[in-house]
Amino acid sequence: MTVPDALRATGLGFRYRAKGGWILRDCEFAVPTGCITALVGRNGAGKSTLLQLAGGLLRAGAGELRVLDAVPGTPEARARVALLTQDKPLYPRFTVADTLTMGEKLNTTWDRTGAERTVREGGIAPSARVGELSPGQRTRVALALALGKRPELLLLDEPMADLDPVARGEIMATLMAEAAERGTTIVLSSHVLPELEQTCDWVLLLRDGRIELSEEAGELRDSHALLTGHRDQAGNLAEPHTVVRRRDSGRQTTALIRQHGPLRGDWHVERPRLEDVLVGYLQAGETQRTAGAGRTEAAA
Repeated sequence: MTVPDALRATGLGFRYRAKGGWILRDCEFAVPTGCITALVGRNGAGKSTLLQLAGGLLRAGAGELRVLDAVPGTPEARARVALLTQDKPLYPRFTVADTLTMGEKLNTTWDRTGAERTVREGGIAPSARVGELSPGQRTRVALALALGKRPELLLLDEPMADLDPVARGEIMATLMAEAAERGTTIVLSSHVLPELEQTCDWVLLLRDGRIELSEEAGELRDSHALLTGHRDQAGNLAEPHTVVRRRDSGRQTTALIRQHGPLRGDWHVERPRLEDVLVGYLQAGETQRTAGAGRTEAAA
């Protein structure tokens, strides 16, 4: 039996009529089940829009998006998908205990023990009112609601933006345990790139409303190289390699390339971190890619 992808988009597009232009356009990708996916892109790239489409809060203007082979927003999808948006909507006058009770009543499947543990690990009293909590504490309560539902697909839009480094580490550990123990698929939008290195299995990179990368994180990292060498040998970066980003400084050239076969020339070669690769793609449009210095990575 074939296991459906957690997310699959075909020709997906979306635009807000009031704003005119397309926020997402011609998006094609598939995210496998059971992995932690990093959704990466600059502000305005369309990350929040994509997550809201997957969560059923918005409807596609073109193409199709499927979640666990279901249509987003349908009863089947809502029962299996949880979305935590940036605004983390909670009732400020409710106590934490009231909030978890509400979650139990609104969901057919509910893990009260797990939800209470997520709150307790943040040192949050059940009797505390949500409106009196710090931003980081409210994030933890909202995450407890999402995890208590025991979703098959968990969508998180910048969940750790208001957390300190220690709290971010604790939340990431919780998410990794969720994925490992229950096979939950997690799609995590984040600007904190260094913390994605050890946690994410898959990468979705959005640039200018289009999917530029959708692939396994380790393979993405291993297929790239950081090169430093004399500027005169830049011509050696010609086919078959892909020049993602190149900088010339005096007599020196530095380049991030997607390597296809052996290198020619005298280069100092380093294997990049995942962060280096992602930043390279995100910055690629800011500097002119050198004509004739190999292929450049085109937006999907």
